Amino acid sequence: MSAILKWAGSKTRVMPELLAHLPAGDRLVEPFAGSCAVMMNTDYPSYLVADINPDLINLYRQIKEHARPFIVVASSLFNQNTTGESYYSVRETFNHNPALPLLERAAHFLYLNRHGYRGMCRYNRSGEFNIPFGHYKKPYFPLAEIEAFAEKAQRATFICADFRETLPLVKAGDVVYCDPPYDGTFSDYHTAGFGKDEHHDLVSMLLGVSERCPVVVSNSDTFYTRSILREFDITKISVARSVGVAAGEGKRASEIIAVRRPEPVPVVTGFDLTAGADHSAIMEVQP
Repeated sequence: MSAILKWAGSKTRVMPELLAHLPAGDRLVEPFAGSCAVMMNTDYPSYLVADINPDLINLYRQIKEHARPFIVVASSLFNQNTTGESYYSVRETFNHNPALPLLERAAHFLYLNRHGYRGMCRYNRSGEFNIPFGHYKKPYFPLAEIEAFAEKAQRATFICADFRETLPLVKAGDVVYCDPPYDGTFSDYHTAGFGKDEHHDLVSMLLGVSERCPVVVSNSDTFYTRSILREFDITKISVARSVGVAAGEGKRASEIIAVRRPEPVPVVTGFDLTAGADHSAIMEVQP
């Protein structure tokens, strides 16, 4: 299933490789929502999806709770604003109208994503969306994707939160999938940014989480990522680039999928708790 949004690093194209590493569980926890391609291409009983970008989370909440009104408003924006001039007018409203209702703001976000340059998502330090017009002949309106998302989202909880707030919510039975902004690539898709300190903090927390739940991480294949993920099992994959000036036919990049699972709990056998047994007897422990 394709995603609603055009998104740098969307996992739609690598789902066959990723699915091979995602174990079964009661709930999939994603601290970095992105395009929600993983949610849409897996079948967990429930989902906890988080992101630090409030516009992204608002979009997903509005579609979950108000799919039909959202489709009406968004399709109207697409039909009535087809030029570069109208694109910048929509962007101006999105950036500078604090009274814009949340449903309309979500529709504006989808419009900007589908009409902006290569579907990039970027904000300046003032929190203004600043992607230029993409000059597409007829941007795609993702009606089927919106309808499918609205149905699947009934199993999901969406929260606007940093990974430091999300990971403490992980509980027994969960599977954690992390797709953070990649090391060595553009990472200022929101005003907070995501640098090496954040990567280090993330992996430190994931090591703790992996003691009780399976953890799967995607990232670029760099010396730094392999170093901080050295306690994970690492698989290298090759991925087609879809965003950026260098994107095009035949352009590929190396990524890694890193996996860490809890150690199996030893099974204790050999107890003889019959009457009169010596309870100090040696126990046999099997791994």
